[in-house]
Amino acid sequence: MLWHISIIFIGFFIGLFAGLFGIGGGFLIVPVLTLLGLPIHEAIGTSLACISMSALASAYGHLRRKNVLFRVVVIKEAFSIPSALLGAYITAFLNTRQLSAIFGFALIYVAYKLIKKPETPSVKRNVKVDYRKVPVIGVVSGFSSGLLGISGGILNVPLFYSLGLPIHYAIGTSSVALFFTALAGTVGHYILGQVHFDKAILLAPGLILGGFSGARLAHEIHPERLKMGFSLILLIIAIRMILKGLGFVVP
Repeated sequence: MLWHISIIFIGFFIGLFAGLFGIGGGFLIVPVLTLLGLPIHEAIGTSLACISMSALASAYGHLRRKNVLFRVVVIKEAFSIPSALLGAYITAFLNTRQLSAIFGFALIYVAYKLIKKPETPSVKRNVKVDYRKVPVIGVVSGFSSGLLGISGGILNVPLFYSLGLPIHYAIGTSSVALFFTALAGTVGHYILGQVHFDKAILLAPGLILGGFSGARLAHEIHPERLKMGFSLILLIIAIRMILKGLGFVVP
């Protein structure tokens, strides 16, 4: 009984991060699933199923607050999904360790630019998007996700922000886009027999409640503090990728 309660709390914590920052939380979910006894490939596949649930809950929370730009989601996902599949295919021919380290340093730069850029007022009538750039964002986000196994949300938010979206809109739009990306990845891994729904269901209550709570909390936090928090997440993931690229064993 105590074990199940602990799992629910862990799921809630991960879901809270997902809803708060518009990310999948795979860098937290995968280690938890390996502790539950899953091999790494099955942990990754099952993690995507978990991300689908947390992203759906956080997307619902952001949709209620009208922090989502659907046109950006549709265009971005049309390019992200096939790009992610291509990235995953190319991993068979490349040494991704060096790429992981390089990408980690790139994320540090992204975090720096995110902090330095002044915040755009979160008023929908002031949001002007250059939709010609959205397909590029879709390709970059999807390809990097498939190639390096990182959450699309880690790139979605800063890339959406670079389009001129206020941070609240960048996070809300990322949550909805991430749901579709994770769902597509779940289907692919399920076909390969790499998804354990019994393990995902253990985390589901906490993930769903946490995702919804995170979306609500994000709406109440000052944009600059939200940017600082997201930048910190970027730095943590960047350091993890650099260490993995250098050959260190990182969970």
